[in-house]
Amino acid sequence: MLSASKKILFVFLRGINTNSYKAQNLRYFQTLPSTAVNGDHYQNSTKPSSSKDNYFAAIHHISNIVQRDFYMERTLNKLRIAAVDSDLVFRVLRACHKFGPESLRFFNWARSHQPSYRPTSVELEELAKNLARTKKYESMWKILQQMKTNNNLIISSETLCFIIEEYGKQGLVDQAAEVFNRVPKIFNCSQTVEVYNSLLFALCEVKLFHGAYALVRRMIRKEVVPDKRTYSILVNAWCSAGKMREAQNFLSEMSKKGFNPPVRGRDLLIEGLLNAGYIESAKEMVRKMVKEGFLPDVSTFNSLVEVICKSEEVEFCIDLYHQVCGLGLCPDINTYKVLIPAVSKAGQIDEAFRLLHSSIEDGHKPFPSLYAPIIKGMCRKGQFDDALCFFGEMKVKGHPPNRPVYTMLITMCGRGGRFVDAANYLVEMTEIGLTPISRCFDLVTDGLKNCGKHDLARRIEQLEVSARGM
Repeated sequence: MLSASKKILFVFLRGINTNSYKAQNLRYFQTLPSTAVNGDHYQNSTKPSSSKDNYFAAIHHISNIVQRDFYMERTLNKLRIAAVDSDLVFRVLRACHKFGPESLRFFNWARSHQPSYRPTSVELEELAKNLARTKKYESMWKILQQMKTNNNLIISSETLCFIIEEYGKQGLVDQAAEVFNRVPKIFNCSQTVEVYNSLLFALCEVKLFHGAYALVRRMIRKEVVPDKRTYSILVNAWCSAGKMREAQNFLSEMSKKGFNPPVRGRDLLIEGLLNAGYIESAKEMVRKMVKEGFLPDVSTFNSLVEVICKSEEVEFCIDLYHQVCGLGLCPDINTYKVLIPAVSKAGQIDEAFRLLHSSIEDGHKPFPSLYAPIIKGMCRKGQFDDALCFFGEMKVKGHPPNRPVYTMLITMCGRGGRFVDAANYLVEMTEIGLTPISRCFDLVTDGLKNCGKHDLARRIEQLEVSARGM
């Protein structure tokens, strides 16, 4: 349920002839009652969801104005927004995260439009992030200074981490280090592992690996325990620069000092190689691990398989899957979500069924994105009877098929010349409340007419008229 302050946010488009967004967004406001013109509470609606939809539609419209209207303030004044509160300002600023100067203009307008509005740290920090993204650092620092002095608000370490990393992305390492050093003295925040990781990220962005390594040693001296992201940042950066030996030495040294990564070092190296695009090196490392009897982490295995499947080396993935399962790896649902579509696309239907049955044995109920690729693969091989029988089985034993599955099945039946089956699935879709897309209707009606089934084609045309409400 929306609070009272949110319920009275109603936007009226009266007299806005120059607003270029009126025609585009008028549909959002047609259901709003006239009781809200003067800021009265919305009490006429009997459906809370309708009031909620109107609220977010209004936020969407305001965000469009902030992003696109050159005369933003004038247009916002003409909208006659009944109430401006922290939630509204925050949601608009978040929607306009790529528009720093425009966000600042909207924030200033909100404060002048509603004098009773008092900014909180939530929207001020969001505004500072927007300005940092668009490299408006001077304005960003003014907002942060305003938070500290005028409003007496605390700046979160999460926002400071974000600013440090934004400086790093722009190659401004000195500024990032300055923020890092000012954290305890000026911002009254602790230099947590997250803050260290942010500066580590900034240093690695410009390939200052010696400085990054020195920062890790400083972490250890300050008794700040590195976490998984600490290792991942450095390993990914070294692997991206082709410095595999340095990454291995770093992990070995940290292990000797007792700071073992949350996941094993080899897994981090494999992920680093994948992120750097060294797929063959990652494959070779996994082969070596498996040969020595070691298992990768399941998330590392999933990442490796996903990348290799995109390069259409499905055979390697299947062999690796059977090897690691034989060594005791327990696949998760993400493993099957990667493997089953790839295997089905490669035409290995029997292997796809084995994977699906394995997922069922693991306790996963089949859902559309698992069984739909198998159906599509069977249709491609001309096994329509088996595909339709399997589809009927999945409707009973699996999750109900959704609109994309029906659309795919109708399309495949049409390509295979099975227009009567396609027509049956069109009818079935409408009976369960799914509206077929126009392309499916056109495909089926044209196919039925070409087959001489004109009566059935007319019924499908009538069904389309009924489904569209025409």
